[in-house]
Amino acid sequence: MKKNYVMWGLLLMSVFTVSGCAKSQTSETGGKGESKDSVTASNYEINVGYYNCDHMVAGPVGEAAGIYKAHNLNVKLTGNGKVPQAMAAGQMDAGYIGARGLVAANGEGSPIVYAANNHIGGSMYLVVANDIEKPEDLYSQKVAMPDPSTSESWLAGYAQTLNLSADPAKYELIQTGSDSDSYLALSTGQIKAYTCCDPWGSMAEFNKVGKIMGTYYEMDGAMGICCGFALNKNFIKEHRDLAVELLKAHQDSIKYIYEHPKKAAEIFSKYYNVPYEVSLMTIYKKCIEEGRTLTWQLNEEEFTHAYDVYKKFNLIKNLPDMEDVIERDIYNEANLDNFEEFIKNNVDKNFPVGMTYEEFEKKANEVDP
Repeated sequence: MKKNYVMWGLLLMSVFTVSGCAKSQTSETGGKGESKDSVTASNYEINVGYYNCDHMVAGPVGEAAGIYKAHNLNVKLTGNGKVPQAMAAGQMDAGYIGARGLVAANGEGSPIVYAANNHIGGSMYLVVANDIEKPEDLYSQKVAMPDPSTSESWLAGYAQTLNLSADPAKYELIQTGSDSDSYLALSTGQIKAYTCCDPWGSMAEFNKVGKIMGTYYEMDGAMGICCGFALNKNFIKEHRDLAVELLKAHQDSIKYIYEHPKKAAEIFSKYYNVPYEVSLMTIYKKCIEEGRTLTWQLNEEEFTHAYDVYKKFNLIKNLPDMEDVIERDIYNEANLDNFEEFIKNNVDKNFPVGMTYEEFEKKANEVDP
């Protein structure tokens, strides 16, 4: 059994690499005090993991804004690069994981299921040095990225939007330990480009050491899924009521980001160790510039399209049936709010899609002076 856990962990780690994933404060959607209809307080410590990637910011928000506590959840939040392995080995109850890695691990027998959405699209970035003027300038240059011939973001994104070759021989591929390491390598002139999720694209532009040349947004021309909120099947079996409540807290954390972007950016800055301005720029991208890409709501069309992309580019060796991946019972039992209605009633009035970053920043300061 231990051998299988190791295999699942290594698989998840490799797949995620090539894919595209404090003090209490009071909130309208979560904060100090008991949340309506929350479960009775439990002594069970729920292990929740997240990556050092902007898509996963709902985890830190849930902790720092007091949302987990408001739902009577005893959560231990862990942010590191080993969430997939821990989930696969049964050492973690829940976590924010890249969709492709989650699906692939499920197909290999890992007890991981997709319990709710978290982020749609791709929102991975191709960041280049300031002296790179056009995409083809990257040929024969040192680039920190996975093999483009097997990379989802390259095959279903940059190769199409930037007309870049997926032949690894066209580049001098460099492997770094993390997106932050890639950022440092670019800033010191060791490489000419890297692929990443935010905040490391915004960080490069903020410090003027590079620029975002391409965004992996749509999967092969249409919206798909980027990362989800995953649950361990054993956790569901043993603590079903907590699993349901955890989904409600996940929803409220995303609501908080939309309604209180300034406070969310302050949390982001602390947990991700980047300047506040970079954090706010990142949230602007996810909630305004690229659309309403942070969401808890499952969308059949987007999920089906992601599966079509996995098949088209042969991205997952043992692709499981979609119904074996999605945990519909827990999702339905949580009875989460309609995302579109929430946006219409609570977000559009203050933060409409199409507003400039300057307008967004001004309004965020007005909402939370």
